[in-house]
Amino acid sequence: MKANMPENAQARAAFTYNAAADFYDASPLGFWDYFGRRTIQLAALPIGSRVLDVCCGAGASALPAAEAVGPTGNVIGVDLAKELLNLARTKAIQRNLANIEFEVGDMLSMRFPPASFDAVVCVFGIFFVPDMTIAVSELWSRIRPGGKLAVTTWGPNFCEPANDAFWCSIKDGRPDLYKGFNPWDRIDDPAGLRKILDEAGVASPEIIAENRLHPIKSPEDWWTIVLGSGYRGTIEQLNLAERQKVKEANLAFIRDEKISAVETNVLYALATKPQTADFK
Repeated sequence: MKANMPENAQARAAFTYNAAADFYDASPLGFWDYFGRRTIQLAALPIGSRVLDVCCGAGASALPAAEAVGPTGNVIGVDLAKELLNLARTKAIQRNLANIEFEVGDMLSMRFPPASFDAVVCVFGIFFVPDMTIAVSELWSRIRPGGKLAVTTWGPNFCEPANDAFWCSIKDGRPDLYKGFNPWDRIDDPAGLRKILDEAGVASPEIIAENRLHPIKSPEDWWTIVLGSGYRGTIEQLNLAERQKVKEANLAFIRDEKISAVETNVLYALATKPQTADFK
């Protein structure tokens, strides 16, 4: 059934990822878990840390964080999409992780006081808010002196060459929806990410680029990625006939062009808060 995308940026994200929850954890979308775990590895969280994971989704970074900090640590995962949080809770129970909890929340109106966490993590989420500098500043303010910030975002050429084929298929049938929801394109280069971090007052951030290819084993794999990712917000706005036409165009592209992988390049931003930080 066709649905209308909300106007508010945060509501648009919630709409998209609640819809995508039914495919979000499907095996062709293994990049969620890979990059979530990799972010936590790079953050090197000490045992016993109190961690806030904002835009935690289905727990791709929050669950590894809970494993890393151990029983004496604690992780709070926050996301706008209730359906993804339900997936995360189920996985935490399956892994016997008693040191993690999940709640619905918005990074621009968090209930947590300043300097209340040893680390704040945000994987593939910072680009959903209109003013990313304000959002990073909010995250930074929740970190105690000596604590860590880890922000991961998509790098250039997200899901190419299939990404371009997807948007061409949308443009052919629904030009009004062409690139109507792909906020990850707003911040996909190191210089732009560093500028946002600098403006937010983040001290001496380190930015690490990782260029990676994600395997596409079949045309159906690509369509599963479409349904379990940010593309779903666009798909939900199509009627059944439009959706079928877009699906057929995407399957044909993967098949005819013999696409066996798409680019999943990312940028990791890491920073440690100075011990003399001034909180406001």
